[in-house]
Amino acid sequence: MADSLRDQLLKSGIVKQVREEKRPPAPSSGKPYPQRQGGSPSKGGKPGQHKPHGKPSGPRSQEEIDLAKAYAIRAQTEANERKRAEQAAAEEARVRRERKLKIQQLLEGKTLNKPEVDHVRHFEYGGKIRRVHVDADQLKAINAGELGVVQQQGRYLVVTRELAEQVKAVDANQIALLVEPGSTGSVGEDGVPDDLMW
Repeated sequence: MADSLRDQLLKSGIVKQVREEKRPPAPSSGKPYPQRQGGSPSKGGKPGQHKPHGKPSGPRSQEEIDLAKAYAIRAQTEANERKRAEQAAAEEARVRRERKLKIQQLLEGKTLNKPEVDHVRHFEYGGKIRRVHVDADQLKAINAGELGVVQQQGRYLVVTRELAEQVKAVDANQIALLVEPGSTGSVGEDGVPDDLMW
């Protein structure tokens, strides 16, 4: 009996009408719903295809181009100046090393300093009063200009006038004391020149 009732309903079209009411309504345009493929349908695009916010990517103005060129030129100029300064400093250091080595070779085994001496010769060097320990004969020879004093690695070395002149030719700044023969400057008994008395 249940079968006959269903058959009657099918024939009358009631079941067909109920099935159609359960379906979602089709779009009014007659086109099927758009399929989603990762991008949002409202913006209509694939993922990663958003246009960036900010400045438009149009051509730059002439002013921006000129400014960029000016910055590039300035950066290059500064880099060149730094390189030149580094090269000059390296060259100066190399020359100093060569002078130091040459002076060291000149002085090797030729200094006249003595371990036990009882006289001190004071002199001005580098803006300060310095001193070197000598014996009585060396003191007279220094004051007469026959001996000189060379500064080497923080030490004051007594040398012959000839050797002092050779050192002076390499680097005059290393000559701590070299009295000109026959100069009028007088030296006291304590080895301090009159103009350096304190």
